[in-house]
Amino acid sequence: MLGIDIGGTGSRAAVEPLDGAFGEGRVLIDGPPVSVSGDGSSALSVARELIERARGAAAGHAAGAGTGSGAGAGDAPGATAPRIAAVAIGATGLASLVANPVTSIAALSDAAGGAPVALAIDALTAHLGALGGAPGAVVAVGTGAIALGTDLREIWRRVGGWGHLYDDRGSAAWIGIEGLKAAIMAHDGLDRGASALLSAAESRFGPAPTWPGQLYTRDDRGAVLAGFAADVSGLAELGDAVSVRIMSTAGTLVAETLVAALDPALPRRAAGVGGVFASGKAFTEAFRAAFARLAPDASLVTPAGAPLDGSVRLARLVAIGGVREGHPPFLWR
Repeated sequence: MLGIDIGGTGSRAAVEPLDGAFGEGRVLIDGPPVSVSGDGSSALSVARELIERARGAAAGHAAGAGTGSGAGAGDAPGATAPRIAAVAIGATGLASLVANPVTSIAALSDAAGGAPVALAIDALTAHLGALGGAPGAVVAVGTGAIALGTDLREIWRRVGGWGHLYDDRGSAAWIGIEGLKAAIMAHDGLDRGASALLSAAESRFGPAPTWPGQLYTRDDRGAVLAGFAADVSGLAELGDAVSVRIMSTAGTLVAETLVAALDPALPRRAAGVGGVFASGKAFTEAFRAAFARLAPDASLVTPAGAPLDGSVRLARLVAIGGVREGHPPFLWR
């Protein structure tokens, strides 16, 4: 079976045998990030590329290649690729930036040798990865930020994930934007306290007057902004006051998003996943404090797995007939 996770700063696929224990014999394949242009999102093109690469990597899996990069995994002499039983794809922007996801399922199935395909928003695969199929709410925070509260049957409550232009509060792109806003204020002499951020931004992007030309014209603008979040979080870890404020605010905003996804009909169980949770204590401490204040009766649990794990879980369900119908705009079959 094949699980795929597609995000704003990169994508990954996992191939593993249907008849083994979860995660056993997994082959990992890295892929490109999503880009967004006037034609919409490239998510489904990325998915097709990863499916084609995964079919080659499956031969190496059958020959006992084990885990590792997919590069060259299908080169084992005499290896025969097993049939892919099911494919599940979790992708950012699927509900908002892809006109009609269901129309692409047939082509993706053909690329997978006729295997059944499920498409899901990234919040759903993050939920399946973090809570393992149990009801509750999960927030996924990477380039963007989106939360989903669901029991995977009747209750589907989405909060956030509307893009970095006016949402994705607390995400890596949001952090990058806030860092650049502070940096340009330092450049213009409006905030001398942000001089460290100005220096970091100039090191990454060059002179401030060139920033609009570099950023406004890019299809991968969200990913570029998210890249600067690493500089902001690094400065926060060093004690830079403006950076600490940005990271702390990000943590609070993410907690607000997660709490808003806790539908009253759901168990008071929640989790957070995504790369921003590894960005340092300013973010995580603010996140936990805000969650405890806003939802004192809820439990914040340690995630059982990552969004890619959720995609693999969904692929397994599809393979055994556990997902026969879609649930747009969260899941398409």
